[in-house]
Amino acid sequence: MAHFARLDENNMVIDVIVVNNNELLVNGVESEQKGIDFCRSVYGSNTNWAQTSYNSSFRGFYAYPGCFFSKEKNTFYGMRPYPSWNLNPDTLYWTPPVPHPSSKVEERDHYFWNEEKGNWEKHKLIHEVNSETE
Repeated sequence: MAHFARLDENNMVIDVIVVNNNELLVNGVESEQKGIDFCRSVYGSNTNWAQTSYNSSFRGFYAYPGCFFSKEKNTFYGMRPYPSWNLNPDTLYWTPPVPHPSSKVEERDHYFWNEEKGNWEKHKLIHEVNSETE
């Protein structure tokens, strides 16, 4: 089965549908364009589509409603996590206005982004809270 993401005018994914592989065949070879033509025949000729990979073998990752498609990079990228974060045009990752305070991977989960304050805050772990009360 093939999967196709329907895109709005801003290339945001509206939904993802499953299309039988037989609808993609041209002389026995799968064609994305044939799949797009099929999707347009069902959902309307003015709809926009991009094929996505269920196992993330191409175009970044499996598309989901709310994520975006970059035609220039030919890949899907995630939703903006916070209004203050900006999209890095080279990596297509959202970056915070203030860098993360820790470069150690094991410490990254100990912080969370506070959008209201515009900075990272250390998250107290359960054992830290319990040790304070003992």
